[in-house]
Amino acid sequence: MVFMPLNKTSLHLGGMNELDELRWFAKKLGFNGFTSEINIIPGLWTSRVTSHMGLKDVPGRITKDGVVSAITLLHNLLHDSGIAEPRLGVCALNPHNGENGIFGREEIDIIRPGIEQARQAGVNVDGTYPADTIFIGAKDRYDGVVTMYHDQGQIAIKLMGFDGGVTVQGGLPVFIDTPAHGTAFDLVGQNKANITSSQNAFNIACAIGSSRVNR
Repeated sequence: MVFMPLNKTSLHLGGMNELDELRWFAKKLGFNGFTSEINIIPGLWTSRVTSHMGLKDVPGRITKDGVVSAITLLHNLLHDSGIAEPRLGVCALNPHNGENGIFGREEIDIIRPGIEQARQAGVNVDGTYPADTIFIGAKDRYDGVVTMYHDQGQIAIKLMGFDGGVTVQGGLPVFIDTPAHGTAFDLVGQNKANITSSQNAFNIACAIGSSRVNR
């Protein structure tokens, strides 16, 4: 399924009670497992352990199981897209990769144990790396990067390729994606909208669907 850009404020005004469309889809599909938005530009995919929530709530929502799930989900989707052995890197939560616990222990106590568990399960994944440097040259080293919260990956990925970006509603039993950009109310009726992201979303959905059917 591919859907076009939407506006979360409009959805809430229309009666949607969930925080975002991913949770809405999960409820409609009766799915209670791990979900994560997957953000895509040509040559690089990202997943995240937490998503649409206040920054003050992020540290308490990062768990080892969440890290493993975000890594595994990204690995599986990249594999389904046609990459036989995806290469993944994982962001630290804290500045300077935590500086060996000086700036926080999430890397030591939670994130790296999650990485190791995923590695033991056969995933090619490395980390943790400082979030302010991991995206420099990332396309040469990785197929995907796992981030800890929304803006940690979104700022980088949109700077690297805003036109053409795609968002996947990852983890759901039905493959669903959409253009990564918003509704652009300021462009309505002017024939200026760029269709690249919509076309890419359609192409990725076709590729994933074909791979799953063939498998």
